[in-house]
Amino acid sequence: MSHVPSSYKQTEIGVIPEDWDVHTLGEAAEFLDGRRRPVKDSERAKMRGIYPYYGASGIVDYVNDYLFDEDLILLGEDGENILSRNSRLAFQVSGKIWVNNHAHVLRPKAGFDIVFLAEYLESLDYAQYNTGTAQPKLNKNVCTRIPIAVPTEAEQRAIADALADVDDLLAALDRLIAKQRALKTAAMQQLLTGRQRLPGFTAPWETKRIREIADVDPENLSSDTNPDYSFKYISLEDIDTGTLLGYTEQIFRTAPSRARRKLRKGDVLVSTVRPNLKSHLLIRDDVIDTVCSTGFSVVRCRAAIADPAYVYFHLFADGIERQIESLLTGSNYPAINSGDVKALQIPYPPPDEQTAIAAVLSDMDAAIAALEARRAKTLAVKQGMMQALLTGRTRLR
Repeated sequence: MSHVPSSYKQTEIGVIPEDWDVHTLGEAAEFLDGRRRPVKDSERAKMRGIYPYYGASGIVDYVNDYLFDEDLILLGEDGENILSRNSRLAFQVSGKIWVNNHAHVLRPKAGFDIVFLAEYLESLDYAQYNTGTAQPKLNKNVCTRIPIAVPTEAEQRAIADALADVDDLLAALDRLIAKQRALKTAAMQQLLTGRQRLPGFTAPWETKRIREIADVDPENLSSDTNPDYSFKYISLEDIDTGTLLGYTEQIFRTAPSRARRKLRKGDVLVSTVRPNLKSHLLIRDDVIDTVCSTGFSVVRCRAAIADPAYVYFHLFADGIERQIESLLTGSNYPAINSGDVKALQIPYPPPDEQTAIAAVLSDMDAAIAALEARRAKTLAVKQGMMQALLTGRTRLR
């Protein structure tokens, strides 16, 4: 039997301070689920307004009427987020709102601080409470029985204040990130079109097709590749808007049939399957034995003719986006092919100006990445605080 420290006690949810109690969620909050009401997309289109329309993971739309007007907690009732936790599952809401039937609506009872309760619910692992089969679900009856460790109201407020301070920092970082992204978008609109020139550059621009400045799909694994050849494989799912999320180790004999396009440093991967998702990537570093899916076209810029980063940034700019959209119009399956990629047109300044433009935009990307890394660290700090404060392992005196 594990040792229970002095001034702590063993409970059904683990060791907690002696002066804390254990309550069920049904004892801590009133469920107002009977007042929520879903509205179909077609009906919401007729009732656009200023009041937030909430679903399982946040605001879905805005409507011209409301069902609630008070401080409440929403807890996602169904959806993959119950297990994946890609976004908040429990969140506090205030004022006039509408809620559909994908989120439980909770009104904290007397003696339960709303911020503390929302953070406590957000800290839980809901896998043990999942009652869904086809998709995860949190049944109301199960939710009412979820146990909660509850300190005094004064300590609840102290914990809530500490976590709110970190939330304020996260919100400030979110604003900075949004501002930097907006600045980068504006810079792209100006620099990639030539509407604004960098100092020292005056030469006229041209318009060129990708095939005039780069080779497309220049290297591919052939069918007679050594069956034991091992390589790193990048699939469509491994890239998210310019970010490489990971890769898998493969051997040719058992690799997916799409694993064919060989990569080098400086290659630009253009997603040709659902290109509107912009799962494009620039290979900035040296790579060895790396292959990507034929769901990409690989653009290899010709030396001293085109800068890879300059071409890459155009994949996220309006000009290329409009060209791709026109190719997809009327198509039942959102895809383009290598021939389409070769025919894409981009503004073409001299190579040294391309490199200068790419450097400015790359610096802006680096600034955004630094802010995102800081936010991730801050969020990790908050999660550590939640684990310590909401279990009583750390006390606020």
